[in-house]
Amino acid sequence: MNFLINLVLLVVGFVLLIKGADYFVEGASKIADKLGIPQLVIGLTIVAFGTSAPEAAISISSAIKGNTGIAIGNIIGSNIMNILLILGITSCITVLKVAKSTVYYEIPFVIFITTVLVVIGGTQGKLGFISGIILWALFILFFVYLIKMAKSGKSDGIVEEGEAYDGKKDSMIKLIFITLAGMAAIVIGSDLTVDGATEIAKILGISDRIIGLTIVAFGTSLPELITSVTAGIKGKADIAIGNIVGSNIFNILFVLGTTSLIKSVPYSTNFVIDGIVAIAAAVLLFLGVVRKKQLGRMAGIIMLIAYAGYFAYLIVG
Repeated sequence: MNFLINLVLLVVGFVLLIKGADYFVEGASKIADKLGIPQLVIGLTIVAFGTSAPEAAISISSAIKGNTGIAIGNIIGSNIMNILLILGITSCITVLKVAKSTVYYEIPFVIFITTVLVVIGGTQGKLGFISGIILWALFILFFVYLIKMAKSGKSDGIVEEGEAYDGKKDSMIKLIFITLAGMAAIVIGSDLTVDGATEIAKILGISDRIIGLTIVAFGTSLPELITSVTAGIKGKADIAIGNIVGSNIFNILFVLGTTSLIKSVPYSTNFVIDGIVAIAAAVLLFLGVVRKKQLGRMAGIIMLIAYAGYFAYLIVG
């Protein structure tokens, strides 16, 4: 009975996280539009933050509550899942085109920052304040790059996401209410998710790390999964990889950077192995797209097989 109650809490938490992020992005974007803030800025800030809000809320909440396995596992697990599972599924549905900038700059940058994360965590045994500064410095560097790319018209679906928002028709009071409701849902959802996942881990005798790398990671990756598969079906597959890569960068630099600035998070030896898998996943993605600038079905199948192998390792290990 206790298991079922916590499972319901987990599901409700996921729903609140996902819908809360949607409402937050919608409300905040329309407020910004109403205030005359350029769509470029809206797309690069509010929309980008909104897509990483579930991961951020979970990791920060977990760190504060002492559930460090979920705090780090959620991010590394989401990044592995984003590439191997989500892009694997999407590329099996349709061939994914990839922009040159994503191939030569953004994917290598994911490989670089994941390596930085593993080196810092592996050598220091934790992600502390200095780690947070390093990750945030890299985040600012990436943000400057995004702005330059957007201004040159080469961004991969970043600005386009923000352009759909038009706040002129709605009242400011309504928009503020929507935004605050979204933020409240994110906070409440993160608490329910962390508490539910932690209790389930205890009941099943599974570590917080495994729960974070699998169940919680899948829940926070649902928006990316839905977005990527839908984009593929609608023939807008060219933005799928750019958005996934961007999400992975935000997860490491913004979410873990912010989390470690707030509270030092222990980085266990097992996470070094998971981090190496995350690096390997990004390298596999690079190898899959570097020659033809697209991700085909064969590469997708290989990714799904690779994720199945990693999942088996988690279960057996």
